[in-house]
Amino acid sequence: MQLNRTLQGVSSKAGVGRKRCTDFDAQTWLSTALTNTETCRRGSSDLNVSDFITPIVSNTKISHLIRNCLAVNGAFLTARKNDSTTGDARGFPTWVSGKERRLLQLQSVRANLLVAKDGSGHFKTVQAAIDVAGRRKVTSGRFVIYVKRGIYQENINVLLNNDNIMLVGDGMRFTIITGGRSVKGGYTTYSSATAGIEGLHFIAKGIAFRNTAGPAKGQAVALRSSSDLSVFYRCSIEGYQDTLMVHSQRQFYRECYIYGTVDFIFGNAAVVFQNCLILPRRPLKGQANVITAQGRTDLFQNTGISIHNSIILPAPDLKPVVRSVKTYMGRPWMKYSRTVVLKTYIDSVVSPVGWSPWTKGSTYGLDTLFYAEYKNIGPASSTRWRVRWKGFHVLSKSSDASAFTVGKFIAGTAWLPSTGIPFTLEL
Repeated sequence: MQLNRTLQGVSSKAGVGRKRCTDFDAQTWLSTALTNTETCRRGSSDLNVSDFITPIVSNTKISHLIRNCLAVNGAFLTARKNDSTTGDARGFPTWVSGKERRLLQLQSVRANLLVAKDGSGHFKTVQAAIDVAGRRKVTSGRFVIYVKRGIYQENINVLLNNDNIMLVGDGMRFTIITGGRSVKGGYTTYSSATAGIEGLHFIAKGIAFRNTAGPAKGQAVALRSSSDLSVFYRCSIEGYQDTLMVHSQRQFYRECYIYGTVDFIFGNAAVVFQNCLILPRRPLKGQANVITAQGRTDLFQNTGISIHNSIILPAPDLKPVVRSVKTYMGRPWMKYSRTVVLKTYIDSVVSPVGWSPWTKGSTYGLDTLFYAEYKNIGPASSTRWRVRWKGFHVLSKSSDASAFTVGKFIAGTAWLPSTGIPFTLEL
């Protein structure tokens, strides 16, 4: 899918009924193609199946080809320094239309479909409305599904080609989509997601995505997104281990609450979290909390996790035992793991060393990862006692830190409309 998308985008014939892509688009989609092959491998591992693997995954030539393309296209990116998307004078992204900006600002919206548990809408389940949206012939226009307040016990999927879906709830405390799948319950990490989003240009506003499997069930995803140019606004993502799978592509989270324990923000997207509240919670006895586990496998993938102007605080259930639980900002899931924390309040819940190896005593990825901090504040913001790995950096220049802002890191000024909270387009 992603390889075809890249080939069609760079083709000299792309202009016939199809917009030609930029180098950054191509790098994003190639990065996703490589991530998808890794996901297939990990899925069979989750199920303890060692003798089954799909042909494309088993063919190492495919992975080598993708890596070579990433390296070549990466050179073009460096030379041209182009963006795939640009914003207007007010800082809005080009993929969010004027109508959509107003939708994000309004307290109530005019929806295409209404979901209500009490039977007062078109459907009682969210998935039923998503399925109807997926059968529409033209997917270029925004399709709005309003989900009235209530607890919806279901697992939802917005599939490939079901593009431009917008889910709007009554607020993260009132509209809740919840499930309980987990790896120990027989699912892969990928398929455990309460909400799985694949269709392009997805937007969610005012909804909680929750996985109630609990800390003893291992990996249990609340939200998984591989939706390119997707936005999550004022949403709550709640779980324990592996809460939020930012699987791939370009994603933006604004004013969201994210709860978890082990590796609870993980994946290989190019993603920015801005003005978000990140809440480590109480893990199993003897476990440490790790906020991020970023999965970049190739030096030329344009992926990583950027946490900007946010707050890291202990969740209420962690506070009584906060002194007995170690909490770290990240650990290297993959060799080229990349995570940056910019202008963020870091509470004393975070260990003074800041970051953790993948396992105790391991040196995996410590020289090749890229972890960085820039002008953070709060009790644990001092870098005096931070790890001394080759891959860890304390950024002092704004020009270095700005590479991980919304405007540059996800190749477009992916700001949402003004909500009265101060923000800047860069740092």
